[in-house]
Amino acid sequence: MKLVIVVPCYNEEEVLPETTAQLSRVLDGLRGKKAIDQGIILYVDDGSKDTTWRLVQKYATENPYVKGLKLAHNVGHQQALWAGLEWASQRADAAVSIDADLQDDVDAIGTMVDYYNRGVDIVYGVRRERKVDTFFKKGTALAFYRLMRNLGGEIVYNHADFRLMSRRTLLALMAFPERNLFLRGIVASMGYPSAVVYYDRKERFAGESKYPLKKMISFALDGITSFSVRPLRYITYLGLFFMLIAVFAIFYGLFSYVEGSALPGWTSLLVSMWFIGGAILLACGIIGEYVGKIYKEVKQRPRYFIENETD
Repeated sequence: MKLVIVVPCYNEEEVLPETTAQLSRVLDGLRGKKAIDQGIILYVDDGSKDTTWRLVQKYATENPYVKGLKLAHNVGHQQALWAGLEWASQRADAAVSIDADLQDDVDAIGTMVDYYNRGVDIVYGVRRERKVDTFFKKGTALAFYRLMRNLGGEIVYNHADFRLMSRRTLLALMAFPERNLFLRGIVASMGYPSAVVYYDRKERFAGESKYPLKKMISFALDGITSFSVRPLRYITYLGLFFMLIAVFAIFYGLFSYVEGSALPGWTSLLVSMWFIGGAILLACGIIGEYVGKIYKEVKQRPRYFIENETD
């Protein structure tokens, strides 16, 4: 069995030496117990501005496990991960995707390989707890997973992008044409035999998180709008609700006028205008998200360009 560990990187010079050491140790152990025949650590440099690529080139000459792809531009985590998985789909029997920050437990890779050798196609790495996350991050993550489930999206709770995929699932993944990628949703929707490996998430080994609040919100919007049209349906329901309120308001206004008790109601008028105006803008924004995705999809631009590759 040939295993490729795909590691997207963006400005990871501080953590890369330790990541290389730990992943090399894991591959040594898997080869030692004959769970795999060959292993590769594939670093995908997503347009880093620091010395990440120079380090990858250095390790590729010193470490037989290491190979690297340098993308010509920063295209984002999901697209960089796709580039690595596409590379692996043509060269490996299975691929494990993991972030470079070492928050995911590299020792769980051995259990994933064991599942693969027993015939499982997809093995999800799932966080047992979120002790290292802030209260805000825990709360927003829980809300996101629940919202995705309620909107009909298939997603594994507390699973990010730490997973093993067999070659046939990688090839199936490559058949998906969309450019707006939400890989944890796409993979979960494929339906191949799967298993779960639980692990304890660690503190980031070094460097800073590449997912600030702005990117987290953008990622959540991508996930919701990529896998559910229910927000559009809710807009319809909201419109019907406002129409019903308007009918009652008309009858109430006519009744008050006939009774002679109608008075100028600036407060109620302003509140109604602001509330309905805000609802309309919200509806337009949700529709705009979908229209924007259609705009990106119909152009069918390449997901990425490879600037350089190690030997």
